[in-house]
Amino acid sequence: MPSAFHKPDNVILTINGRSSSVKFAVFSADGSGKSPPMRRFSGEVERIGTPGVRMIATGEHSAESTTTHIDAASFADCVQCIVDFVRQRLGASTLAAIAHRLVRGGPKLIEHQRITPELLAELHRNAPLDLDHLPNEIKLIEAIGAAFAGVMQVACFDTAFHRDLPRVAQLLPIPRHFFEAGVRRFGFHGLSYTYLMTKLAEVAGPGAARGRVVLAHLGSGASMAAVRDGKPIDTTMAFTPSAGLMMATRPGDMDPGLLVYLMRQQHLTPDAMDRFISHECGLLGVSETSGDIRDLLAAASTDARAADAVNLFCYQAKKQLCAMVGAMGGVDTIVFAGGIGEHSPDVRGRICDGLGVLGVDLDDTLNESGGSVISSRNSRVEVRVISTDEEQVLADVAYAFVPKS
Repeated sequence: MPSAFHKPDNVILTINGRSSSVKFAVFSADGSGKSPPMRRFSGEVERIGTPGVRMIATGEHSAESTTTHIDAASFADCVQCIVDFVRQRLGASTLAAIAHRLVRGGPKLIEHQRITPELLAELHRNAPLDLDHLPNEIKLIEAIGAAFAGVMQVACFDTAFHRDLPRVAQLLPIPRHFFEAGVRRFGFHGLSYTYLMTKLAEVAGPGAARGRVVLAHLGSGASMAAVRDGKPIDTTMAFTPSAGLMMATRPGDMDPGLLVYLMRQQHLTPDAMDRFISHECGLLGVSETSGDIRDLLAAASTDARAADAVNLFCYQAKKQLCAMVGAMGGVDTIVFAGGIGEHSPDVRGRICDGLGVLGVDLDDTLNESGGSVISSRNSRVEVRVISTDEEQVLADVAYAFVPKS
């Protein structure tokens, strides 16, 4: 059913590509620039590369959600399904801009900007920096751009949020000439963090957003960020999204000597090591069964491997949270977000257990019931759960590039 838009010239399409899925959404705005774009419909094509490819589409109200199995043998087929779906829903309306989420663009590309042939060429040159994300993101830009010829496309970089990290947080303990060549801590999940800080100011007040905040984006990819006075101070991910917290299939921080040992013992090439780090470690590697925390929590009582994976994830997350607090000299607010952070009271409880030394006192009842504030009245630190929305940030960024009436 086509949606009714304010003006054809103020319709924004957002594209958020992953290695095996593509999320998309369509927003519209009133054209004045005074109100943010409003979501009209969204969807996701998931399980790309498997026989069970499906599209989950959601209307303006979640009750309108539908799931359709689609005949898509390739990534290109999936893109065409998205294009056809969006065109059908748009009806006579036309797009003003298309926003693409890019995990990273390289040392020089850390500002949101319009996509030009020059920018696209730079992305192609930097593709080896992130073979798990950039190649597919480039394919999406090219395919969507060809389908909606003439429509402005905007690159929204996850690294942009962290571009002004303090120098000491950017430095890595390797020879200086690498830093001068652009090898440094970039940080990721920036679109999510942008939304969480905006939402925190809205629900808790500007004062809370100006305080000392730890943002915990916990999902299949997981990271934390320390934010003080509204500015990022540090973050767990570094030059790549594999650093920091243990994740679904990524190890997070680990002994670099171990990597050298494994390469020698297993005769691993750099490409094989990249696959190992990106797809065989983390929750999946420890449990040997699944990288999905829901599966592991369900099996933990009968499977020691699943229990180990969950325990290690929560233990390391607790240590990393304390590191973020140390970087800021204290903490006033902790925000949990992401698929795990938003939906797993068990994980939130385990991470916060024992953090009384920081002033954290969780209310078990509020935590289990999924409250927006899950700390007790006696807690010196407010602990919140906020549902993140990267697509809203994509739409906001792209809309800023659209001429206003």
